[in-house]
Amino acid sequence: MNTIIFSGVAVRVAVDGSHTAKTLLQDVSFELTERRIGVIGANGSGKSTLLRLLNGLAEPSEGTVTVNGSSTVSEVRHVRSQVGFVFTDPLSQLVMPTGREDVELSLRRSVRNSRERAARAEAVLDRFGLLRLADQSIYELSGGERQLLALCAVLAVDPKVLVLDEPSTLLDLRNRELLRRTLAGLEQQIIMSTHDLELALDMDRVLVVDDGRIVFDGGAAEAVDRYRELCAAELEADSEGVHRP
Repeated sequence: MNTIIFSGVAVRVAVDGSHTAKTLLQDVSFELTERRIGVIGANGSGKSTLLRLLNGLAEPSEGTVTVNGSSTVSEVRHVRSQVGFVFTDPLSQLVMPTGREDVELSLRRSVRNSRERAARAEAVLDRFGLLRLADQSIYELSGGERQLLALCAVLAVDPKVLVLDEPSTLLDLRNRELLRRTLAGLEQQIIMSTHDLELALDMDRVLVVDDGRIVFDGGAAEAVDRYRELCAAELEADSEGVHRP
């Protein structure tokens, strides 16, 4: 069982050309132990920042984030050996010409022998049904195929925690369902942000983020209802502003 703790976390960034700072997250405290955790909210609400804190891609301005007792700031290398991160756009993650080379690159630090590394990469690709794509240029693949290869490259090193930032955004229905089934079969703890509320409903626990704060933390169905209420309230406020003389 993994334990991830946010304690009094805030994230602020400098605004270009001024001495002021923009707050991306504030007053965030929780403990995550569930196997499947979703994060939902509007664009710009702070979802991606929250996820990036999990493996040191972002650092808190205040407070602490720990993964199994290790700080994401002072022990970031150890944290990254436990926490794999999958980005929204796989082309920002796949850096080698083919999927096979990318998986082998992921294994380079943990598997020193080149033959063993190649064998391990082949086994991982086969496990996820991707051998037929392994030697094609990543630019010849569909968005769904690229996303699955990016996921495979992260899983090759067997992280304890898998973080996914809106992984279904670029996928058609078929590849979305393939991703959904793949995630359901994984042993890792999964923390995923998504705009896809059906995917969110698959989660054991869902956090709703609004304006940099956690405004709901609980069961998936209740969280989705809360998010729908927020969206409805914002639409009503926008409509009143448009029609006000």
